[in-house]
Amino acid sequence: MIEDLFDLEQVTSQKSVIHSLDARVKIIVCCAAIVGLVAVPYSLIVYEVAAILFGLFLVLWALSRLSPMVYFRRLLLALPFGFMLCGFQIFFKNRYYTEYHPIIELPFGVTIFSESVEFATILLIKFLVCYSFIVLLSSTSSLQDLLEAAGRLKVPPELILALGMMIRYLFVFGIIYRRVTDALKTRLFDPFDHRLPYRYRILNMGYMMGSMFIRSLEQGERTYASMLCRGYGRDSYIYIRNKPLLSADIVFLGICLLIIILAPLICWFDPIQMFCFLPR
Repeated sequence: MIEDLFDLEQVTSQKSVIHSLDARVKIIVCCAAIVGLVAVPYSLIVYEVAAILFGLFLVLWALSRLSPMVYFRRLLLALPFGFMLCGFQIFFKNRYYTEYHPIIELPFGVTIFSESVEFATILLIKFLVCYSFIVLLSSTSSLQDLLEAAGRLKVPPELILALGMMIRYLFVFGIIYRRVTDALKTRLFDPFDHRLPYRYRILNMGYMMGSMFIRSLEQGERTYASMLCRGYGRDSYIYIRNKPLLSADIVFLGICLLIIILAPLICWFDPIQMFCFLPR
């Protein structure tokens, strides 16, 4: 996973309609889709709203001209956490239901209820759709563009500076990790080699983690010293130039926000029934 860090922004340099949009537009659309879906109450209406928003995501992904493998590879990184978070919900009752119907009786007094399974399914669907928009945002906007867009959206400069330093140091940590692993390979050490004793592999992996921690700490001190030499201080912030939104960006933002706002409203209020009860 750390090896894929250096290929993180390769897909952001491609040319497409979505790539050429202002990063502020993509951030607003992503946040609006997440808030719009999370705000929907835990009921069966979530399936319909999620289907509409996921259809919007598929259209935007098709316009970005990115391979589906990019999406699935990044989805697999977070999918275990999502399954673990949602999987535990089937064993507990929650406050969104008043009646519970058991479907499976397990040993040690553990009972799985149909309402708990329904809640876990709704939670998983929300997670998948929200994370899909995050993947779209990170796959079509570089990290520097996202930082500058956050600054133009009036995010506190202290937070932007901290995020910028974290992102830059993340790649430094990746370089240190590559050096340590290359040193182990030159010594013909493979932590997944079952011919080596398990205790020996664990011991050397502990040495490797300790070495990475010490090297990262030393690199952090050197980086901070070099920043002080270049005039870094408590009032140092990332320079962000003004950039007006184009008319195409505004139109795209308006269309996406309209779809995101109307999706839960259409699913919640059936337009056919509303038309039948209108006064004639």
